[in-house]
Amino acid sequence: MMFKDRTDAGRRLAGALASHGGEGTIVLALPRGGVPVAAQVARALHAPLDLVMVRKIGAPGHPEYGIGAVVDGADPQIVIDEKTARMAGADAAYLDDTKRRELAEIERRRHAYLGDRRPLDVAGRTVIVVDDGVATGSTAKAALRALKKAGAARRILAVPVAPIETVEALREEADEVVALTTPYPFHAVGLYYEDFDQTSDEDVVAALEAARDEARG
Repeated sequence: MMFKDRTDAGRRLAGALASHGGEGTIVLALPRGGVPVAAQVARALHAPLDLVMVRKIGAPGHPEYGIGAVVDGADPQIVIDEKTARMAGADAAYLDDTKRRELAEIERRRHAYLGDRRPLDVAGRTVIVVDDGVATGSTAKAALRALKKAGAARRILAVPVAPIETVEALREEADEVVALTTPYPFHAVGLYYEDFDQTSDEDVVAALEAARDEARG
């Protein structure tokens, strides 16, 4: 299955999610590439659109080696691989300091996209997490675990394309995983799009403003 672009992928994904709409449903996009996909889903389901922003927590002295993640929201969450953190020597003080620093960066980015608007509260809601595709699924996993800790009633991961092994692994983290195509062998998300140009900050802002205008209308 090939997608023309992220908008096309979002429309097709929305069709697969038609039964998941309702007053308690929220659509959360993983920026930046997930935003134009999620915008189509939110529009079709008449659901509010927001962002779920994830920042990796790296090991002490080796920031590229992930031992967890911080996820924003009305109640920001930290997700840590405890075994890996212990092996890397990450104590409570290090984790607290890193969480504060990464949440500050998340807040800076959120402000750039949404101004002073606060994150939507997911507690007791059905939450659909949308990206333009997943490969390893590490970011989606962190988001899903954080949403569980934040009290989401039901967590659905929805993507146009993903490798089958990642989909199966993420079924352990979500109440449901919707993937339109699961090619084997899988190489890269962008190979399944005719147009996979980078989504800009301006694109994200425009999509979020359009969703907000539609909600008001």
